[in-house]
Amino acid sequence: MFKLKILTSIFVFSFFLIGTSIIKNKTREIEKKIHKANNSIFIKEKDLKESQLDYSYLTSPLQIEKKLELLDSNRYFPMEYSQIFLSIENFLDLKNKFTEKN
Repeated sequence: MFKLKILTSIFVFSFFLIGTSIIKNKTREIEKKIHKANNSIFIKEKDLKESQLDYSYLTSPLQIEKKLELLDSNRYFPMEYSQIFLSIENFLDLKNKFTEKN
C-alpha cells in the first residue's frame, strides 16, 4: 500500500514535470512567432508612414514651392546633373579625372 502511494506520487510528479516542460516550450515558440510578427508589423507601419509622407509631398509640389518661397530662395537652386553622384565610386572616378593646378 505504501509503495503504491509512492509510485502514484512519482508518476503524477513526473507527468506534471514533463507536461510543464512541453507547455513551456510550446509557449516559447508562440512568443517567438509573436515577436517576429510584431517586428514585421512595425516595419510595415514605418514603410506606410514614409510612403504617406512621400505621397503628400509628391502630390503637392505647390506646397513645396510655397515653403521654398518662405525660405531664402537665393540659397536654393537646381543642381546640375553632373553634380549628382549615384555612388562614391562615381565621385572618385570624376575626382581622379581632374588634375589639380599648382
